Amino acid sequence: MNRTMRALLGATALCAAGGIASAQENVTLTIATVNNGDMIRMQGLTQDFTAQHPNITLEWVTLEENVLRQRVTTDIATQGGQYDILTIGNYEVPIWAAQNWLVPLNDMPESFEPDDLLEPVADALSVDGTLYASPFYAESAMVMYRTDLAEAASVTIPDSPTWTDIRTAAEAMTDQANGVYGICLRGKAGWGENMAFLTAMANSYGARWFDMEWNPQFDSPEWTEAATDYVDMMTQFGPPGASNNGFNENLSLFQQGQCGIWIDATVAASFVTNPTDSTVADSVGFAQFPNKEGVDNHGNWLWTWSLAIPASSQNQDAAKEFIAWATSRGYSELVAQEQGWAAAPPGTRRSLYDSAEYQEAAPFAAMTLTAIESANTSQSSVQETPYSGGQFVAIPEFQGIGTAVGQQFSAALAGQGDVQQALNNAQQLTQREISRAGYPK
Repeated sequence: MNRTMRALLGATALCAAGGIASAQENVTLTIATVNNGDMIRMQGLTQDFTAQHPNITLEWVTLEENVLRQRVTTDIATQGGQYDILTIGNYEVPIWAAQNWLVPLNDMPESFEPDDLLEPVADALSVDGTLYASPFYAESAMVMYRTDLAEAASVTIPDSPTWTDIRTAAEAMTDQANGVYGICLRGKAGWGENMAFLTAMANSYGARWFDMEWNPQFDSPEWTEAATDYVDMMTQFGPPGASNNGFNENLSLFQQGQCGIWIDATVAASFVTNPTDSTVADSVGFAQFPNKEGVDNHGNWLWTWSLAIPASSQNQDAAKEFIAWATSRGYSELVAQEQGWAAAPPGTRRSLYDSAEYQEAAPFAAMTLTAIESANTSQSSVQETPYSGGQFVAIPEFQGIGTAVGQQFSAALAGQGDVQQALNNAQQLTQREISRAGYPK
C-alpha cells in the first residue's frame, strides 16, 4: 500500500483497471453524488439522458457531503469498484490522478466541448494538461445578504466589504425575538464544511496553515484573531445550534428569511433568488468575500463538484456518455428550458457567461465570475506557503487533519471549550499528524 493510499485511508479513520462496455450492451451505471441542490436537480432531469441512451440504467447513491467523501475515498483507495462515476472535487483530482486511480477524459463525445470550459476550472481538474474530471458546477465564495433588512437597519454592505462592515451589519440586522439572525456561517465539522469557510476566512486575515518548513501556524496572531471573530460573531448574532449547520442547513435558514447575512459558496445564489424555494428571493444582494482591513486578500476559494470515472469501473464508455451529457452546454440549456436560466449550473463554461439570457436572469452572474477568476489557489495567503489549494491544503493527509481541526472549532462554537483551547488542540494534532506523515519531504 503506497503513501497516498495510506494517507487517504488514515484520513477516513482520523475523521471518525476497468474494462470498457460496448455501446450496444445494457449497462447499469452506479453514480455516487452529493445531496446538493444542483445534483438533486440533475437527477430529476435524467430522463432526457435515458431517452437518448435506452441501454443505460442509472443507479444513484446520494449522500451527505462528509459521508460521500469518506465512502468514495475508501472505495477508490482499495479499488473496491462500487461506483462507475464519482462526484469529487479539485482537491481529490490531482492526488488521485497521480495514482492512476482515475480515467483520463479523452475520446469524449463531441457534445462535451472541452475548449468551452473556464480556464481556472479546467486547470484545477487537469494533470499535465490532461482532464481527469468534468466540472458539473464550480464555485468561489461571496456574501449574500438581505437588502430589505440592511435598508431597515440603515446599514450598507459595499461590493468589497471588510469584516468590520460585516460585523456592523450583522449586529444591526439581528432580531432574535422574531427569529432573524444577523449572520449564518458554517459550523458543522468537516474539512469541506466548516474548515473550507474558516480557512478562507483565516486567509483573508493574513493567516496560513503552515510556514515554509511545514510548521502549523494555529499559534499565530492571524489565526487567533480570525477564529475569535468567527466564534464571537456567531455566538452573538448567529442562529442557535450553529455548530451543526453546514451549507444545506444555512441555505434553508436563509431561504426561510432567518439570516441577514450568509457568506458561502457562490453556487447558492440561484437557490436564494428562486421564488419557488426562497421567501426572500426579491431581497437578496451580493458582495465579495470580506477581507480584514489592511490585508489585500479576499480569501476567494475555488471549488468544483465534478464527475470522474474510477479506473475500477467496468463501464467506462457509458460513464463518458453520461458525463458528457451532464456537464455539457446542452444540459445547461435543458435546465434553462425546464426551470429557467438562473438555475443553470454555474461557473464552468464560458458560453454560459456569454449568454445574454443568463446575464439577464442571474443577477449574481457577474459577481460569481469575478470571484472564480480572482481565486488564487496557488498562493492563497499573503504569506508564503509550501502548499496550494485555496480553502484547503492540497496534500493527501488534509482530509483527516482538516476534519479533526474542524471538530475543535465546532466544539468551541458549541461552547465546549473556548477559542484558545481549540487553537491549542489544532496546533498539537496538526503537528503530530504532519510529522507522522514525514513533512517536510
